[in-house]
Amino acid sequence: MAKGSERLSDRAVRNAKPGMRPDGKGLYLQVRETSTEGVLSKTWIYRYAALDGRERYMGLGSYPEISLVAARARAAEARRLREQQVDPIEHRDNHRAALRRAQAEEKAKLVTFDECRDAYIASHRAGWRNIKHASQWTSTLETYVTPVFGKLPVQLIDTGLVCKVLEPIWTTKPETATRVRGRIETILDWAKVREFRHGENPARWRGHLAQVLPARSKVRKIKHHAALPYANMSGFMHSLRNREGTAARALEFTILTAARTGEVLGARRREIDLLSKVWTVPGERMKAGREHKVPLSNQAVALIKRLLESHDGEHVFAGDRRPTLSNMAMDMLLRRMNSDATVHGFRSCFRTWAAERTTFAREVVEAALAHVVGNETERAYQRGDLFDKRRRLMTAWADYCAQHAAEVIPIRA
Repeated sequence: MAKGSERLSDRAVRNAKPGMRPDGKGLYLQVRETSTEGVLSKTWIYRYAALDGRERYMGLGSYPEISLVAARARAAEARRLREQQVDPIEHRDNHRAALRRAQAEEKAKLVTFDECRDAYIASHRAGWRNIKHASQWTSTLETYVTPVFGKLPVQLIDTGLVCKVLEPIWTTKPETATRVRGRIETILDWAKVREFRHGENPARWRGHLAQVLPARSKVRKIKHHAALPYANMSGFMHSLRNREGTAARALEFTILTAARTGEVLGARRREIDLLSKVWTVPGERMKAGREHKVPLSNQAVALIKRLLESHDGEHVFAGDRRPTLSNMAMDMLLRRMNSDATVHGFRSCFRTWAAERTTFAREVVEAALAHVVGNETERAYQRGDLFDKRRRLMTAWADYCAQHAAEVIPIRA
């Protein structure tokens, strides 16, 4: 180690050449060339023996930002820690980590619920198959949550504030209230993972809000989609086939395939193989996210042929001023037909008919409805799609809907 007479001076520091220049007591000036033009970088280094005997080098800052006097003071503090059996580098790193945590906590105190909502939706938007999903999340939360605590720091949201949002709509709009509660819970969980809040989730239902609010089933009896009795299908189909317009053909096709509204309205030419009588719905338009092959009956094939011959558009069920029909087109048609049934209700009609009037296995019927059947283990062994059996089922359904149609007098549903 350098003796007192060998210690650096300010002039020596300014004029130092590349290498390690000792100042004594473990303090060094490290000089390096940083470019071909001979530009030098000067860094203060404190060399010491760690608690386990290893030699360690601790950076104390760069010259001239850190002067010789300041560097000696920093080295003296490091020596003091070492004498107290504290590793200076570990002490510095722990201090910096604590400072970062404190800064993060201060920042978290300022993050509002609405900011968390927007960040959550933005991060999950790509994974939502339905493009309306994000807008529904935003609209419901803006309507019911933002006026109450949307602008408050997410850390301050408690059970009282959540109840203030839910109680006015819990009995009058139970379905909406349930969705709002679930969305609040999800965003608060996200905020906790991101360390914007701590503690229990005040929007959690089980073991928490369930003790404060009545169960949805007790607030209002769950109303299922209105369905036409399957015994009336022949008359209804006869009346439907006598109606003109794309909406009528879309509803007819929906009934014949037992498909969902979005699957039908999004149908494209390239998805339909008329020769094989198969409609392949891509996974992004399916509720379960998996490709679904629909066997087409002769009636469904004839309907599709007529439609495809009537226009050149990509979508099978083209709208008048848009690529495809609106989501409400078939519902409005049912109203004009004075029917209380819903479009989705025809899936229930098909399901009831299959259970009561046929001997097809439950798995075949559920597969026709594109439902996920059984638990994960059962699905691992049942890898087929029961397509041939589903084709016979859908043929039987189409024949049932058409039987005696010419002799039936349409009646109000």
